[in-house]
Amino acid sequence: MVPLSYYLLLSAILFSIGAVGVLIRRNVLIMFMSIELMLNAVNLSFVAFSRFLDSLEGQVFVFLVMAVAAAEVAVGLAIIICIFRNKATVNVDEINLMKG
Repeated sequence: MVPLSYYLLLSAILFSIGAVGVLIRRNVLIMFMSIELMLNAVNLSFVAFSRFLDSLEGQVFVFLVMAVAAAEVAVGLAIIICIFRNKATVNVDEINLMKG
């Protein structure tokens, strides 16, 4: 059996990679993928704690989070496509929608 600390270490590494991706990259798609990576890292820790505590609540919560994440991806990609069609870029520094 794999110890809980291994799962939590992997989750922390994945979350750190996602946080660095959001902070360093300027491409909206890369930032979006990094946020999803962070979300999956948290889901991994929920499942690890759920298995460690012999409880199904964590796994049920992960199932609900994944359903919401699927809807988020659909809406987020639609917004990114609309911005790309209007501005012809996905670079965060070049997108200034508030200016007229």
